[in-house]
Amino acid sequence: MPRSLELYRLRRRPPMEKSVDGGFRILAIVLASLVAIVLLAILIVVFWGSLDSMGRYGWSFLVTSNWNPVKDEYGAFTAIYGTLLTSLLALLIAVPLGVGTAIFITENIIPLRIRTLIGLMVELLAAIPSVVLGLWAIFVMEPFIRPFLEVLHNTLGWLPFFSTDPMGPGITPAVLILVVMILPIITAISRDSLNQVPMKLRQAAYGVGTTRWGAILNVMLPAAISGIVGGVMLALGRAMGETMAVTMIIGNSNTFSWSLLAPGNTISAMLANQFGEADGSQVSSLMYAAFILMILTLAVNLLAQWLVKRLSLKY
Repeated sequence: MPRSLELYRLRRRPPMEKSVDGGFRILAIVLASLVAIVLLAILIVVFWGSLDSMGRYGWSFLVTSNWNPVKDEYGAFTAIYGTLLTSLLALLIAVPLGVGTAIFITENIIPLRIRTLIGLMVELLAAIPSVVLGLWAIFVMEPFIRPFLEVLHNTLGWLPFFSTDPMGPGITPAVLILVVMILPIITAISRDSLNQVPMKLRQAAYGVGTTRWGAILNVMLPAAISGIVGGVMLALGRAMGETMAVTMIIGNSNTFSWSLLAPGNTISAMLANQFGEADGSQVSSLMYAAFILMILTLAVNLLAQWLVKRLSLKY
């Protein structure tokens, strides 16, 4: 035991110091409990507001696509499908880009000044408001990618996923704008995880004769995988809950279609579009959809915790 630590334990602590420590402990417990109470209160309010629709529609609400306030018919399958599809496809594209950018920034492939500039640009990308990204998607991105989508439709239109003619807003533009929004999260957390890998591991890998990419793939990434996975799951939760940019570019259609080129909907977009003018049973149905979104987000967080723990024990 270090002598300084032994002397600290042997000395008498004044009453004021003990009071400060006890007060800080109580304050930390109160603040942590407050976060849990707020989360639980939100969950209870949303659940209470959705009880009417739960009793009226039950599990059929999850597997039907009818959303007709005039006939009092509601089903959230199209929004649930759109939420999961856009989030997972965006994650599938953003993970290789984000992790690759993090490796490019942390490794000495280019001069430090350029790497610093790229890292700053990635951080600035995360600071752009979602409504600005939505406007950019409408006026710049969607017209730019439409010819490529038309080629996909003309060549692979026999597949259900490309069966509709791209006419403007749709699922594919929503996926791409989500990629732009979650890319900084994955890149930043992956970069920090790679920077925290001990230098001794890299030097040991070089000592046994491995190459740079051998050290990256076999040593650096496995050592940082728990942090990278945590960042990926955090980005997935952000993608599932993103509202404004997706609302502006996805088309907000409750008609179900397998096609990635057709307009679609997400739970967040549906809430943003309809909650302000909803009344009666429509409010309860929207609260039911919000409760489903909270359960999905909670499941993602629990999965992230489990994966990070498993990977931390393995590596």
